[in-house]
Amino acid sequence: MSEQLQNYPRLSAFICVQFLLFITRIVITTSRKITKKMYTKSQPDPVRLEIFKNLYQFIAEQMGIVLQNTATSVNIKERLDFSCAIFDSYGLLVANAPHIPVHLGSMSESVRSLINDVDKTIKPGNVYLSNNPYNGGTHLPDVTAITPVFLDNKNNIHSPIFYVASRGHQADIGGITPGSMPPYSTTIIEEGIIFDNFLLVKEGEFQEVAVRKHLLNHPYPSRNSDQNLADFQAQIAANNRGMQELLKMVQQYGLETVQLYMQFVQDNAEEAVRRAIDVLKDSAFSYEMDNGAKIQVEVKIDKENRTAKIDFNGTSTQLNSNFNAPQAVTQAAVLYVFRTLVNDNIPLNAGCLKPLEIIIPENCMLNPTYPAAVVAGNVETSQAIVDALYGALGVMAASQGTMNNLTFGNQKYQYYETICGGSGAGINFNGTDAVHTHMTNSLLTDPEILETRYPVQVESFSVRKNSGGKGKYSGGDGIVRRIKFLEPMTANILSGHRVVPPFGLNGAEPGQVGRNWVQRENGDEEILDSTATVEMQSGDVFVVETPGGGGCS
Repeated sequence: MSEQLQNYPRLSAFICVQFLLFITRIVITTSRKITKKMYTKSQPDPVRLEIFKNLYQFIAEQMGIVLQNTATSVNIKERLDFSCAIFDSYGLLVANAPHIPVHLGSMSESVRSLINDVDKTIKPGNVYLSNNPYNGGTHLPDVTAITPVFLDNKNNIHSPIFYVASRGHQADIGGITPGSMPPYSTTIIEEGIIFDNFLLVKEGEFQEVAVRKHLLNHPYPSRNSDQNLADFQAQIAANNRGMQELLKMVQQYGLETVQLYMQFVQDNAEEAVRRAIDVLKDSAFSYEMDNGAKIQVEVKIDKENRTAKIDFNGTSTQLNSNFNAPQAVTQAAVLYVFRTLVNDNIPLNAGCLKPLEIIIPENCMLNPTYPAAVVAGNVETSQAIVDALYGALGVMAASQGTMNNLTFGNQKYQYYETICGGSGAGINFNGTDAVHTHMTNSLLTDPEILETRYPVQVESFSVRKNSGGKGKYSGGDGIVRRIKFLEPMTANILSGHRVVPPFGLNGAEPGQVGRNWVQRENGDEEILDSTATVEMQSGDVFVVETPGGGGCS
């Protein structure tokens, strides 16, 4: 399946959003006239609930359209490695566009960290920047712009009524390797620059001098601060669109109604997750990673209260590598899994978390403390958490379980991509070939764009036949991607399931492990580990063979 087809829902939403917003406003206006007295503060009108739910999502979609159109980096503009969402006055996620799951499930923690920052005075016209992994962030390249939304002072409301936020993966944010995804970092300082509720816009004025200084005043500074600034400005523009649309809603329907239905949307999601929990039973699973780390998870169901306890006791302690996953990432993975168990069409939001109790022990690789390295935790360990939960619940076999993170560059060029593979089979369905799985939902850059912007050539990109595990239902196949370098550059790979195969379910075969290697211009082959840094010369080819998904019997 092509990258374009696998992301069809996301692309089609971009195309249709303007039309849907227009139709939604017509319908909701009509509904308002018809059902004006048909709801209370404790009981929503079902028609309006559905309409408001979609309207909140469409606002997030509009933010995404603006961000894509105004960004300059290939990573955001072409690969769509970004996410947009809206939050209530408490910083709780209300609705999002169908962007990147690992972003969406964790952004609320960044917004709430800003709200709880006693040293910050949140004013109209301010925009804040955050990527702190110990304060709601995922890893340093994922930088979040947060805009508080105020009403006019004439309304006598002097605190934010909503927040909007956009998170984009920066092609480079400093660190010891180009692309800011160093395979061998052991501290956060080696991974790049931290923004912790940094004032990006002060009462409407973009703080260019201060931002640039922050990007460059670091032991391992940003290699392309101009591109960073341009993408930050695109995020500001995206947030402005979200703010404008929310204020239009308030003007048309009233603040009380808009905020009331934000709560109703979260309550609806909460009930949907409780219905999913009703059919679950106690379970446990142990998941081994290539580096020897282990994720242990136990799920305990309280039938009476319709809640689930997700307990990670027994998981490996904090690692001396960068596979530590920040607590916000762990929460995002749990939220994603339980959202996928819901049959109803609900937005992923804070309501989904209410029936869940997540227990993560201290000094654990899923809850690291400063200055632990985390760059792979967001992209690799998050995938492992998801598969461990699916294994415990008996829902589906392991998918490729990795994002196959490839970065390359030098002081002039920096590029990052995640590469698709096979998804796991489940009860009554086969896995899918060549798709991004679970916590990622980005595109691969079109070869024409990649080869125009960078001195590389895509030699081939093909399905890796028979790499999915066999069973009554077979896992999806991975891919083989060959990139030829036309100039000397440093390449880095952060990946998983090169040693431990993606597990099969109910006795079915596992998927095949992946493989990373370099074919030198003289024909020599250099086999690489799951994580590796290698110097590429002109004529060398970097080859990534991604894992297949596990089968199911």
